[in-house]
Amino acid sequence: MATRNDPYGRFNFLVDLGPGDADTVGGGFSEVSGLETEVVYAEYRNGNDRESHVRKIPTLHKTGDVTLKRGLIGDTRLFAWLDATRQGAFDRRTVTITLLDEARNVVCRWVLLGAQPRKWSGPALSAKGKDVAIEELVLVAEQIDFESS
Repeated sequence: MATRNDPYGRFNFLVDLGPGDADTVGGGFSEVSGLETEVVYAEYRNGNDRESHVRKIPTLHKTGDVTLKRGLIGDTRLFAWLDATRQGAFDRRTVTITLLDEARNVVCRWVLLGAQPRKWSGPALSAKGKDVAIEELVLVAEQIDFESS
């Protein structure tokens, strides 16, 4: 990642749902959230330690659920992926989220390994207002890797 004094905007990104997605899913995503990973630590103390404190030993790592949101369009592949999972066809994918700079150059990528759909939510409908109907897909992943350009 090039050194830069100004932070990158969060509005310029691409989502690639992996090889199970024949083309790029129609319609861009308007929001991605939950890109997080956490290391779990165990506390341990030897019985013969002279100091009365515990050691922190890294054990497992956990990956947060990633939520993708987009305006509802005629493309049903997000729901179809979840439906296939419900039917027992475990389609683990490598999902890539790419942040772009103002000139649309790649800044960095988050790579979700072993991603699968956990939840699909349809839009909240209301007869008043002119808000866009938003669908939401929640993914679980075995691991999140970070790549900088």
